[in-house]
Amino acid sequence: MIYSSLTHKAVSFAIKVHETDAKQKRKGTDTPYITHPLVVGLILARVTKDENVIAAGILHDTIEDCEPYGSITKELLAREFNPEVARMVDDLTEKDKTLPWMERKLGAFEHIQDMKQDSLLVKSADVLHNLSEINADIVKHGTAVFEKFNASKEYTLDRYEKLFPEIEKAWKENPLLEDLKAGLDTLLMEST
Repeated sequence: MIYSSLTHKAVSFAIKVHETDAKQKRKGTDTPYITHPLVVGLILARVTKDENVIAAGILHDTIEDCEPYGSITKELLAREFNPEVARMVDDLTEKDKTLPWMERKLGAFEHIQDMKQDSLLVKSADVLHNLSEINADIVKHGTAVFEKFNASKEYTLDRYEKLFPEIEKAWKENPLLEDLKAGLDTLLMEST
């Protein structure tokens, strides 16, 4: 993937909207939140040359996690970028943040089968980076890392265990499946 004007614009936009609240950090860490969408973009650039997919990876949390909530919309992303990028970001966005956490995660889980392959690739990169961060945190801090989540250790592990087969079933040729499986295997082994 050659660094394009679309990728550059996505990086600049994501930095701006994720840094609006200077306190926005990765859950339970001092790591600036922006590192997550940028790493998701890097993971995607490793497996695709589609600049829309890479841009969507960089922007994947802008609708859901920017303050004030609702300030970034699918329509805004379609105007600023293009309808394909906006559709992929919207596919990864929880639709109702007022619902309880577990209900929101279940809805996102069920939506996997409806995703097009490009959205599923972005979802896979997002999950892969989250798994990688959890695994790195377990090495540093042990299983106490699960205390920073909105769900128990058991539920978190169960969610990831069920997520992988759903992603695999939705797209068997997904180029990130092997990495996802390795991340899941490490998580299950290290968290015992």
